[in-house]
Amino acid sequence: MTKEEKYNLAKWAMNHAIAKGADQARVSISDNKSSDIDVREKKIDTLKEAIQSKLTIYLYVDKKYSAISTNRLNQQELARFIEEGIETTRFLAEDEFRTLPEPELYYKGDGPDLKAIDPGFDSVDAKTKIDMVFNVENEIYKKDERIISITAGYSDGVSSRIMVASNGFEGDTANSYYFLSAQVTVNGGAARPESSDYKSSIAFDQLEKTGIAETALKRALGKIGQTKIDSGKYTMVVENRSVGRILSPVVSALNGSSIQQKNSFMIDKMNQQFGSPKLTLVDDPLIIGGRGSKLFDSEGMAMKKRPIFEQGVLKTYFIDTYYGKKLGMTPNSGETSNVVFETGDKDLDALVKSLKKGILVTGFNGGNCNSSTGDFSYGIEGFLIENGEMVKPVSEMNITGNMYDLWSNLIEVGSDVRLDSSWRIPSLVFANVDFSGM
Repeated sequence: MTKEEKYNLAKWAMNHAIAKGADQARVSISDNKSSDIDVREKKIDTLKEAIQSKLTIYLYVDKKYSAISTNRLNQQELARFIEEGIETTRFLAEDEFRTLPEPELYYKGDGPDLKAIDPGFDSVDAKTKIDMVFNVENEIYKKDERIISITAGYSDGVSSRIMVASNGFEGDTANSYYFLSAQVTVNGGAARPESSDYKSSIAFDQLEKTGIAETALKRALGKIGQTKIDSGKYTMVVENRSVGRILSPVVSALNGSSIQQKNSFMIDKMNQQFGSPKLTLVDDPLIIGGRGSKLFDSEGMAMKKRPIFEQGVLKTYFIDTYYGKKLGMTPNSGETSNVVFETGDKDLDALVKSLKKGILVTGFNGGNCNSSTGDFSYGIEGFLIENGEMVKPVSEMNITGNMYDLWSNLIEVGSDVRLDSSWRIPSLVFANVDFSGM
């Protein structure tokens, strides 16, 4: 189905819903294509490909709301599907806050090309993909007697979506991704440490295809001899690939749903100090080639660059139409895009070398954060740092505290941002973090 045909079908479905009694309607038609390959012991362990097309219609009927989906795109079947959906919606409870966004908030079609899709996606054949995964495994296959297992993996995907709404929105978007990884388990005596590494990109020719298994093996071998150390307060360096674990609760606490449901430790904190002056964070949807870049959100609202924290001061909640009406706030999209830190001038090695004593956290193992209070407890693994050197692998330790205290004690921000993620996060350094043995 061409893009024009999808638009015509979506508009027909929207108009049919209005004609049959819906007050408002939004329709999206999405297509997704993906493949997955796993290799173990020189054999293909997984080989999958999936293709899916789906129409979703959001119905607003007599102050009631529902969202229904189908992959049957024949007009006659769709007509019956929509009519039944409207009748079913009438049985739901009224919710006066359920409406489409105000038209002035919609994306108007004047944004830049975000380079979010690889135009050559369909030209990458199956043999190329399979050979690439075997090449990852071959980097370390039988090159160290301590290796127990290697799993090399590849996945890709391309998706497109067109959307129309009965109060004036029309828009379409498309994106692609490629993902190459390795997971390695080694013999560490009484333990079997494992680790992984990955690379990802939007375009195939930008995907880094070497060094992945070698890095995973190096990280796994580095865990041999992990042990507890004395409990106490330490300076903590968190590696960039792990920072998301302690940032996610903060971002979640800024969602309109969490605020409205009183399930957030960030309620009534707008324009107040939350973290240290080192914490400057923006949501930037318009980065060309950014993994999270988008011109409009799932409601059709135009995405704009917005500060989240400025020198530790909270500047943004993520508010969609529904929770904006419930909270009496202007909607600004309830979705994030590219979450970008203002960086410092040291990479991870330089951050480690700058410490007399501390702990480098390379991974989190279990634990949780209380969404209402911000209290947290996480299991960690990593390395003890003494005089700027990693001297001992560490595990079976917990960090505990409160998100306010943790982010207030952010003392340095690294320069080593991973550009292949929508969260462009560098390694971070926190002072006075409580570590204890499990």
